[in-house]
Amino acid sequence: MKFTLGFSPCPNDTFIFDALVNNKIDTQGLQFDVVLEDVQTLNEWATEGKLDITKLSYGVLPLVLDKYLLLNSGSALGRGVGPLLIKQGKTNDLVTDVVDVEDKLIAIPGKFTTAHLLFSLAFPNANNKVFLRYNEIENFVLQGKGLGVIIHENRFTYAEKGLDKIMDLGDYWERETHNPIPLGGIVAKRSMDKAISRKIDNLIRASIEYAYRHHHAELTDYVKKHSQEMSEAVMRKHIDLYVNDFSIELGEEGKKSVKKLLEIFKQTNPHISFNEKIFIDDVNP
Repeated sequence: MKFTLGFSPCPNDTFIFDALVNNKIDTQGLQFDVVLEDVQTLNEWATEGKLDITKLSYGVLPLVLDKYLLLNSGSALGRGVGPLLIKQGKTNDLVTDVVDVEDKLIAIPGKFTTAHLLFSLAFPNANNKVFLRYNEIENFVLQGKGLGVIIHENRFTYAEKGLDKIMDLGDYWERETHNPIPLGGIVAKRSMDKAISRKIDNLIRASIEYAYRHHHAELTDYVKKHSQEMSEAVMRKHIDLYVNDFSIELGEEGKKSVKKLLEIFKQTNPHISFNEKIFIDDVNP
């Protein structure tokens, strides 16, 4: 039995899925057609229901709950892992308060990303935005075009390029909600047999546990080849930041955080309704 599976080429995702997609664990008769794409593309595909199982931003989750259920394993969620709002470092055009931010052009890594949702929470009146791929935003800011919200490995490289942090948007979320930051998760189509969805959920967990047992000290070729522009030190920081106990299993704390994000989404988008059964555990076998 074969399913389509999408995730990003970022080190945290390739670390998580390496053992599963490269048959380092027993996949119990399941096979996967793997597609690696940036998260914004995966988000857009999720709204179309294109893939059977896919990584997505939690920011787009309420828009796809008619098609997908959230799995327990594979999430990027935690504390101190949020997107950063940055500016040019060596400039007299200082950004000192909310009004300054609202007056600028802001580059955001995708309309449906969690980064956009968190930025909108912190700066609800900042509407002058442009949506770019996450790896284009540093150059946008360096060229003096405006401010930028950065995610992924750019959190580790912006300062050495002469860029300065204005705000950690994750800190804002944590202060306001007292919850860990829900960045991205893995969903499976509602139309799939629930026993199969649960089996895939368990296989993702097994894949992460295999990675920790066998490859935590040394990165695999699979991780390296999809992160060619990163140093191994940056790859390691990336994995250490975004893969944690919540990735193995959301648990009650993780689920509470996801529910809080959906609650805020509902408050800010009252015209949009979504399925209240969010998690694979919410439905019967």
